[in-house]
Amino acid sequence: MNLTTRIGTSLLIAFGTLCSPVQIGATGSAFGAAASEIPHLQRHGTATQLIVDGKPFLMLAGELFNNTATSLEYIKPIWPKLVQANFNTALVGVSWNQIEPQEGKFDFKVLDGVIQGARSHKLHLVLLWFGSWKNSLSSYAPDWVKRDFERFPRAQFQGGISIEELSTLSEANWDADARAFAALMRHVRKVDGRRHTVIMIQVENEVGMHTVSRDHSPAADQALGGPVPKELIDYLQQHKDTLIPEFRQVWAANGFKTSGTWEEVFGTGAGTEGIFMAWNYARYIGRVVEAGKAECALPMFVNAAMYAVVKDQFTPSRGRPWDLVMDIWRAGGPQIDILSPDVYSVGDFEAFCAKYTQSGNPLLIPETSSGPGCAARAIYAFGRYDAIGFSPFGVDRLGKDSELTGVYGLLSRLTPLILEHQGNGTMSAVLLHTNDPPQKVKVGNYTLEVTPARPRGASGTTPPQQSAPSMALFIATGPDEYFVVGKGARATFSSNTPGTPLAGMGTVEEGTFINGRWVPGRWLAGDDTEQGDYLFLRNMGILRVTVYRYR
Repeated sequence: MNLTTRIGTSLLIAFGTLCSPVQIGATGSAFGAAASEIPHLQRHGTATQLIVDGKPFLMLAGELFNNTATSLEYIKPIWPKLVQANFNTALVGVSWNQIEPQEGKFDFKVLDGVIQGARSHKLHLVLLWFGSWKNSLSSYAPDWVKRDFERFPRAQFQGGISIEELSTLSEANWDADARAFAALMRHVRKVDGRRHTVIMIQVENEVGMHTVSRDHSPAADQALGGPVPKELIDYLQQHKDTLIPEFRQVWAANGFKTSGTWEEVFGTGAGTEGIFMAWNYARYIGRVVEAGKAECALPMFVNAAMYAVVKDQFTPSRGRPWDLVMDIWRAGGPQIDILSPDVYSVGDFEAFCAKYTQSGNPLLIPETSSGPGCAARAIYAFGRYDAIGFSPFGVDRLGKDSELTGVYGLLSRLTPLILEHQGNGTMSAVLLHTNDPPQKVKVGNYTLEVTPARPRGASGTTPPQQSAPSMALFIATGPDEYFVVGKGARATFSSNTPGTPLAGMGTVEEGTFINGRWVPGRWLAGDDTEQGDYLFLRNMGILRVTVYRYR
């Protein structure tokens, strides 16, 4: 099942599930739908958008520390800080141990308080289900699960030594997790079905084997030595020409076999063990997602701790939902809406944005560093890859004067324009690190060449060292009109269309959007545009630019 089909299926489930007390007609347009409509994903050109209360929504988000939302007193002073910092969404953890301290007995008092706290501050929530795994390990599983290691088996090292990771090959494990998650989603439907404070769910957290390439328990040994499941083989055959290239090469190297054991089909070694574990994690989590969506079919995603990029090399995944094994996850967990990268390696950010938009996977950044360059990465993700949301980690301690606060304020004013231009080729962005070569992007009728900005009067000299990357966002709002945001960059225009080849800047004006209306400020020319040669983006702000052609 491809991504478009899965999104369509998710929508049908959403309309058919009583996550809201009001039924929505199947022919209703999401953009004109009633406010009671469940949040869901919808295509918009080549982009995928999150629809909340019948309108597209851009998540200007931040993830709180793991345990912030386990205490209402602890989280209480954080809500106003998030509002002051221009967030519209908070990602908060929900502990399986806390909501089901005794098997079958649930306690949602703290969660109810968290939802009410966010709602009272006009914030949305993404709930992070810390169930069977958090950062690979099972530290958030309830005590009654941890103690009963016979009923709830762990993964094992070679030699039979247990790891503090619930095994993916245990029906008892996934059944207990799925029942708890279904109870959570049933409760969300009950307390939030009309209000939609909760708009998405992350299921588990950064799953994958912690220190070894696979589970060595007897059940895992037996499964690895058995045949590759028919469902996976069928998926590979149906998608043979569109598989992720690195993974397709692995299958091709073994002759595109359509039957046999895992090692016969994919070869021997840690790479195949990672493929095997990816299938088992995807099947397990897919069942958990399915149980939750039967109660309340909010969009659900799985996040991945990322690897070091090595060009032209298949890196063993240990089962993690990496782009390298994205097809395995799609085959094993078609109920999962999005696979999302947690990107902390600043230099690899652009690469992972590209990798996680392959084959139509929507881009959602649920975790990234809140340090230098965070604001630039947010602009790049939204402008270049039509991201649904962006969320640095640990924003509990983010200062109100941080660069991200200013950029989120700017993006909130630009949100209607960004959402309108997602997926139709009229918006793009660049991210430039020190000494990067110029980048060219086609936006509307013109190509923009962007370079790091040099100090005035230093034309031809080496750009100064920068603590944060340069960035620029371009939105073509007409044949010869652009709105531009950026910092530390300069740009020139050239025509994409037949006719007069040269392009110049007409009017350049600073300004802002207030309630969706453009309010102009200073007009710029002369020294501020190098007499019309360059569009300078020295300070973060919004510019309106008209362009003309001449010879």
